Amino acid sequence: MPQFDTGEDSVPFVPDFDDTGSQPSLLPLVGESPKPGKPGADRSPEPKETPEKDASGADADQDSVAAPVGSVTVPGRYQYLNWWKLVLVILGVWIAAAEVGLSLFYWWYHTIDKTAAVFMVLVYVVACTVGAVMLAMVQGRPLISALSLAVMSGPFASVAAAAPLYGYYYCARASHCVVGVIPL
Repeated sequence: MPQFDTGEDSVPFVPDFDDTGSQPSLLPLVGESPKPGKPGADRSPEPKETPEKDASGADADQDSVAAPVGSVTVPGRYQYLNWWKLVLVILGVWIAAAEVGLSLFYWWYHTIDKTAAVFMVLVYVVACTVGAVMLAMVQGRPLISALSLAVMSGPFASVAAAAPLYGYYYCARASHCVVGVIPL
């Protein structure tokens, strides 16, 4: 967590809702004729008030107008993710998902009663979807967001890994295959 300087120079922010001088006006500029359909066309321009002078001769409104506040950047806290980290996270999750896909397809292909294997595929897809949505709710952590994308695409990686195994099993019984795994 970043540490902010809260020393004696720090002043707590107190909003000033009475100051409307810095807000843009919808009224036309003085000397400009209002055009139909323009905001403030039905209103007449109000006379501009002159600021009151105090005893020192300075404007009373100058003290109430504060300087614009610059943006606060906290070093060491990225709001984006480097492309190579995204690729590493996706590859890491896809390798694990490929193993799951191969295992589930092997189990489905070699079992007589396919009910349990199909049910586990359903559980796997639901777990990936719910896990990815839960990870996507984390805010301010781009690495967790990348993990969410990778987990959501995990079933795709599982199918992509199981496809050559399916092709191998099919080509073992068929005669027309390319490289032994791509049926024609």
